[in-house]
Amino acid sequence: MSGYISKSKGDNWGTPKNIMDNYQGYFDPCPYKYKDDGLLIEWKEYNFVNPPFSKLKEFSKKIYEEAKKNKKIVLLIPARTDTKYFHNYLLPLNPKIEFIKGRLKYIDLDNTAKKPLSAPFPSLLLHINF
Repeated sequence: MSGYISKSKGDNWGTPKNIMDNYQGYFDPCPYKYKDDGLLIEWKEYNFVNPPFSKLKEFSKKIYEEAKKNKKIVLLIPARTDTKYFHNYLLPLNPKIEFIKGRLKYIDLDNTAKKPLSAPFPSLLLHINF
């Protein structure tokens, strides 16, 4: 997954604390080293999702399925609004789009980087079913 964050050797990039603090109590279907596969389990009523960047398409499809069950979802993703998964699965849900100013400094959960690294892409939050 080194194509997304320079110097990255893994796919496990944690949500910056300043964002995560806003969603305390939300279910995270894909936390670091989670025992269940977030793509296969039933999600809760309120969910915060920062999916592995290598599985954005798969998680977008799962978000579409869970949103159709009226689940509330906040999704943190790279602002790649030109992708097929964005147009096929996320945009049809009519999300509230929250653009994030500046580049996020994701937390390296695999300890392959000595400090949080700025993403080389813009990020956004999608608020679905709120």
